[in-house]
Amino acid sequence: MSTAEETVCVNLGPRTYEILIAPQALHRTAEVVWRWYVQHAGKPPAEPLGVIITDCQVGPLHAATVTTSLERAGWRTDVVELPAGEPSKSLSVIMQVYDRLIALQADRQTVVLALGGGVIGDAAGFVAATYARGIPFVQLPTTLLADVDSSVGGKVGVNHPLAKNMIGAFYQPFGVLIDTAALATLPEREYRSGLAEVVKYGVILDADFFARLEAQVDPLNRRDAACLSAVIARSCRLKADIVEKDEFERTGLRAALNYGHTFAHAFEALCGYGELLHGEAVSIGMLCASRLAERRGLIGRDVTERQRQLLTALHLPTQLPAGTKLSANDVLARMRLDKKAVAGKLRFVLPTRLGHVETIAGIPDDDVRAVLAEIGVF
Repeated sequence: MSTAEETVCVNLGPRTYEILIAPQALHRTAEVVWRWYVQHAGKPPAEPLGVIITDCQVGPLHAATVTTSLERAGWRTDVVELPAGEPSKSLSVIMQVYDRLIALQADRQTVVLALGGGVIGDAAGFVAATYARGIPFVQLPTTLLADVDSSVGGKVGVNHPLAKNMIGAFYQPFGVLIDTAALATLPEREYRSGLAEVVKYGVILDADFFARLEAQVDPLNRRDAACLSAVIARSCRLKADIVEKDEFERTGLRAALNYGHTFAHAFEALCGYGELLHGEAVSIGMLCASRLAERRGLIGRDVTERQRQLLTALHLPTQLPAGTKLSANDVLARMRLDKKAVAGKLRFVLPTRLGHVETIAGIPDDDVRAVLAEIGVF
């Protein structure tokens, strides 16, 4: 792996934190978390307790590295292993984690360490935000998707049976520690899923970055370490720029990060959480959103085609899985539960050129139906 270390700072006043990107970073967990704790709390914990929340797939691969680092530095540790996948983002599972924390006598000096992908980051962050009205937590993402998206920005939460991420909070971590070596253990499909969010940043914020991704398809496909480190750092910086200006999603600027997600979240929910990986749904959703922008005269076909070609080159889906049977009525109904919707009226994040998007309201259902028909949803 590359020996390069990258640091991105998310400037949020008293909630400012660091994203540290480095190979073998998990081996330095104790050193880094201790420093971050002191920076945020003003003094070290009296009796340091680190509760590592992970899942049954990531835990066997990486939990021992984290616990060893912490215990050698004098921490008491516990590992809470959840089932893998979206079902863990439920209140019933979270209640079991609360039970464990209470049994451990966890308090406001206890640090929750979210070790895993986006599901674990969201769920563990929600636990930290709500247990004892808020305890420290650190993101230790192990997937590309979590590296560049869900671990950055402080969105934590769980799913409602009718809507993804409907129950949650804005709660910033003490820091994000990204171990690029962990990507070597990532299954191929999960890796590809993360690349969809990387492409998203180019579409919404940085046309030059998008062109760079087009030129680096080969190193991205073979998981070149130096290429990935730079791509992760740039993606984190782009997201941090938006989070710094709209931390609580009040001005509408942060909504740009949801490009493709109005479609994607509906597809995920209707297919059953876990059938489509999040990045796979986002890949399909971005093309739907781009085609919708075409229909509204906001962009030319070339913008959509460049996205399609790049996503295809990165082996990401551009159509729903074969045999998927969804109705346009059901998709529209799910979309009305989207957090960008106002009084049931749909709003979409749409490109107006490569590198820039806007939130557009007042789009007729017929236009949405026409776009859905292009992927076989009638």
